[in-house]
Order: sequence, then C-alpha cells, then structure tokens
Amino acid sequence: MRYYSTNKQAPTADLQKAVVKGLAEDRGLYMPEHIKPLPKEFFDDIDRLSFQEIACTVADTFFGEDIEKEELHRIVCDTLQFDCPVVSVTDSIYSLELFHGPTLAFKDVGARFMARLLQYFIRRESNHKNVHVLVATSGDTGSAVANGFLGVDGIHVHVLYPKGKVSPIQECQFTTLGRNITAIEVDGVFDDCQALVKSAFMDEELNRHLMLTSANSINVARFLPQAFYYFNAYARMKALGKADRLVVCVPSGNFGNITAALFGHRMGLPISRFIAANNANDIFFNYLRTGIYEPKPSRQTIANAMDVGDPSNFARIYDLYGGDHAKITQLISGATYSDEQIAETMACCHRETGYVLDPHGACGFRALSEGLQEGEYGVFCETAHPAKFRDTVERIIGEEIAIPERLAEFMKGKKQSVEMSKDFADFKRYLMAL
Repeated sequence: MRYYSTNKQAPTADLQKAVVKGLAEDRGLYMPEHIKPLPKEFFDDIDRLSFQEIACTVADTFFGEDIEKEELHRIVCDTLQFDCPVVSVTDSIYSLELFHGPTLAFKDVGARFMARLLQYFIRRESNHKNVHVLVATSGDTGSAVANGFLGVDGIHVHVLYPKGKVSPIQECQFTTLGRNITAIEVDGVFDDCQALVKSAFMDEELNRHLMLTSANSINVARFLPQAFYYFNAYARMKALGKADRLVVCVPSGNFGNITAALFGHRMGLPISRFIAANNANDIFFNYLRTGIYEPKPSRQTIANAMDVGDPSNFARIYDLYGGDHAKITQLISGATYSDEQIAETMACCHRETGYVLDPHGACGFRALSEGLQEGEYGVFCETAHPAKFRDTVERIIGEEIAIPERLAEFMKGKKQSVEMSKDFADFKRYLMAL
C-alpha cells in the first residue's frame, strides 16, 4: 500500500516510511491510496467473532500488503490484551468503554499497536539507529504512548505537555516512568506543544541529526488501529439485536478517533451516522454549520483532552470526502457543550442511572440523549476512566471515586520533567544536544 500526503505536494510513501516519518515532507498527513471494503460475509458473522479475531481481519485489510500475516496477527493480539466492551447506560444508549487498557484511556490501543509496529520495522533494518518519538499531549495521549513504548529497545519517547493544563493523575502517568521516556513541560497550551512537534519534523538539520517520528494521531499507525473498537462495538450491539440503526458519538479533540471510525465506515461498517461531540473548542462544530474551517486558540475546559483549537485530523476527514461539505454533513453532525453543561450531564446521568461518566464521555452521552431519533440506538465513547479526573468527578457527582490499582501505582512515583518554553529554538537546542 502506498500513502499520499493530504497536501498533495510530497512523494508517496510505503507503510514503513509513513510510520517512521509520521508527517509527509510537505507537512501533510499520510492517507492510504485505497481503502478496501470488507466482504458482506464478515459483517454477517461478526457478532460471533472475538475482539481479537475482528481486529485481525481489519488489520489485514489495512496493513496486510506490507506485513507478514503471522507477524501482523501477533502485533494485534499483543496489543489487545484487554477488552473494549459496550455497557448499557439507558435502554437506547450504550457506553463503549475504552479505559480497560494499561493507562485506562482509549489511546492505549493505538499507542500499543504503533510501538510494536515501529519496533518491527526497526528490527528489520540491519543498521538501524535509535528512533526518537515526539508526542504532544493534552492529557491521555502522553500516558498511553509513554506506557506503550516503555522499555522498547531502540526507541526513546519525548512527551510534550502544557504546564498546569493536564490533570495531576494524567501527569504522573508519563512523568514518573524514566528509562526511555522523557516528559517535557511546555510553558504554553496544547497547540504550542503540537506546533513544536510539527516544526521539529520540518527542520532539515534536526532530521539529519536524529531519526524522528510522531506518536500523535497524525501517525497512521496510531489512528488506524482505533477502528478496531468500532467494529467490535458494532459486533456486540448486533449480538443484542440493536445494530440496525446504530449511531456512534465520539468525543473529539484532535479528531483521530472519529477519523478511524469514518475509515471503518468506508470499509463497510454499517453505522447509520456519526456525531462529533465537542467541548467549548467548537471549531469542527462551526465548520459543519458554516462550511468554513477557522482554527482558534484552544480554550481550557474540564474535558481537557479535547482542548484543541486546530485539530490535525480535520485534514484527513476533508480529504476522505473530497472536501465536499454536503457529504461530510450528511454523515456527521456535531454538538458542543460548556463546562456547566458537561457537569450537569455527569450529575444527571449518575443520579438517574448510577453510571459514572468522565467529562469527555459526558459530551458523547449528552449528544446522544439530545440527538437520537425514534428507533435508533446510540453508542458513545467513554474515553478514559473517571478516576483519571477524580477531583472533578467527585465534586460534580458528590461521591468518592475509587482509584484503580494500576492508577494508584503511577501516583507513587516521583515526577521527572524537563521545563521548556514554547519557542522552537529552545526545543531544537534540546534535541540537537541528544
């Protein structure tokens, strides 16, 4: 499979280059030249398949031209050592719980898959040198990537995060690891962190000095595997007899997650429609309404992992539908919620159903609660365990949240971080000294 740039000004790449480079030479995002449909028989029988069996079939379609089948299935099965179940919240709305992985966040799937795929490519090179992974995070990406790559030979991870703008529990998940993980505390917002990463990839001197790649959802190996759990969600809803008019709602920040779902839809996944749920960072919501894409500085909210003012993966969605606003809005609708509305939703859902939402999942649940039509069933992504936002959740629902043992272990570690300005010259000096 060849991969082209969304900016259409760079040479096509094979999978290895797309994964190792992360970003194309023209600063565009890589897209596969073809998205192969899956056969009808697969969907007829999908409810009788396990999560790993489903994911192996989807992975074969994405990556089977470039990786030996046995090796690819090993990577998939090693990645998916945990379930992503659907759980009933109301009669018509189900939570797709994506927090059962090592760092209790949805990004564990993509991060673990990418770590294993990148190591596969490194080992295949006889004269390989160390790869430096740069990742910007507004919360869960940093912890998922850091733990997905922890101890992987030949790879060093640098996690850039905005100072004071991630939850304390999220922060301790990537600042306490040491070994091949370095946390970089940037005096700015998430968009500044992301700009530093993108600028590093475009700097010729830096790229001659180090082999750099990204583990953000701009990387095809990070976002594509996230399609696995949408196929699994459909299978589990089909087994319940509730998949004929299925609506999927994705709390959206950098839009890698919903882009993966849209790729699944293009492969034949029979989802009726999608909802992109935003917090106060409503750039995509406004695009759907007006047809005009206007990035803005990100605004800090209690759903901090969605605090993105210029979502990178918008370029992939735009490219996937040929820039046709009508096609995009025919399949995807939007919703946007203030902190007050998010908190209200969390409190109401807990009071009426007993289910504890995290602030991001609350956006998805509310959008379905307000937007489902008669005869439809909805699945929303519960993207992180509520305990990762313990102070916020406890204040809103008025009850104590138990901290899972895995999370408690992170909190015992000592913080280690490198302070950094948002000036690229400072970041370049740091990398050149490695």
